[in-house]
Amino acid sequence: MNILLIGSGGREHAFAWKLKQSSLCNNLYIAPGNAGSGLCGVNLPISVTDFDGIAKACITHSIELVLVGPEEPLVKGVYDYFKNNPALQHIAVIGPSKEASQLEGSKAFAKDFMQRHNVPTAAYKEFTADNYEEGVAYLKQHPLPVVLKADGLAAGKGVLICQNTIEALSEFELMIHRSKFGEAGKKVVAEEFLTGIELSVFVLTDGENYLLLPEAKDYKRIGEGDSGLNTGGMGAVSPLPFVNEAFLQKVKEQIIEPTVAGLKKDKLDYKGFIFFGLMNDNGTPKVIEYNCRMGDPETEVVIPRIKNDFVEMLLATANQKLHEITLQTDERSAAAVVAVSGGYPGDYETGKEITGLTEDTLENSLVFHSGTKEENGIVLTNGGRVLVVTSFGDTITEAVEQSNYMLEQLYFENMYARTDIGYEFK
Repeated sequence: MNILLIGSGGREHAFAWKLKQSSLCNNLYIAPGNAGSGLCGVNLPISVTDFDGIAKACITHSIELVLVGPEEPLVKGVYDYFKNNPALQHIAVIGPSKEASQLEGSKAFAKDFMQRHNVPTAAYKEFTADNYEEGVAYLKQHPLPVVLKADGLAAGKGVLICQNTIEALSEFELMIHRSKFGEAGKKVVAEEFLTGIELSVFVLTDGENYLLLPEAKDYKRIGEGDSGLNTGGMGAVSPLPFVNEAFLQKVKEQIIEPTVAGLKKDKLDYKGFIFFGLMNDNGTPKVIEYNCRMGDPETEVVIPRIKNDFVEMLLATANQKLHEITLQTDERSAAAVVAVSGGYPGDYETGKEITGLTEDTLENSLVFHSGTKEENGIVLTNGGRVLVVTSFGDTITEAVEQSNYMLEQLYFENMYARTDIGYEFK
């Protein structure tokens, strides 16, 4: 079958790499893709939110399956666009409906959903300009630290952990009255700060059944030892030593199953990935956030660990037959280390030539492109996060060391990577 993959990051290159391995995949197209995905299929110069352009490409290339990578087209309704267009209705779209995507698109929607379906999460209140003074009073008496979240999508930057009341009140005012995060911050969710170890859990759901995928942990801070500014993610590891059967059973019974049942009960069309950002508080899982797609860079350690035919899994999702799939995973540890442009997550330059990219990567290592483009046969940097190296090892330490070694073979001007991914598991 002919497949269209929407997106352009490391997640999408990992998807493309896995899709191409399937005997069910005849032709793979990626919109818009990057220099790495171009090695797996044909990149199409179409924006992820250009639904008319995507539709034309689907008709031109006889597409039968669409996999949506990033959240923006989902939140903007790409699933509904296909479902409501007679010329496209026959195409299977892996991704939730616009309304169901509000699980990620609106923090308030997600919190309300969790409360309604008894999914454990942090206590919270939501505020807008209309009840601003009530919010000020709430923050003045709230235990510290307190978490402020912009309700809408804010490119991963809309979450603030405030250590004192003055900071909380100042940020609250900036968000609601001064549009710090634009429209995304017009509504603010204030919630209790959860303590413990963060982790990411992923499922594929067909709206009825679900398939639990390997868990992962990502590292968002720019600096060693989790210091400095938040980024889109500097690396990830999978599996996690502290995730045992007892903990996973709690996650399934208390979080995953009520979520999937809640989607069905609320009549929300959902065929795709659910990302559960969890906090493990001494063996008790709580939901920090939902995402309506796979995480990045977690995808780069989760997908390589899956041994199943990926297209088969996606078709089972589309046809509500996920209960017929048994997940097979590589038991080894996987570690992804991200190489970023100098200055990221602040100002950075693009267009730097990348050297060392050859077909001959180390055994047990993979190089995924995140922010790259090809011009005249030369691969150039084209984003803040540029490359992701994933390696396997018998331990997390071994996998991280291999990824770090592999990164030393690659170069672009002002390249930076953290060398301590997975440090707490060494």
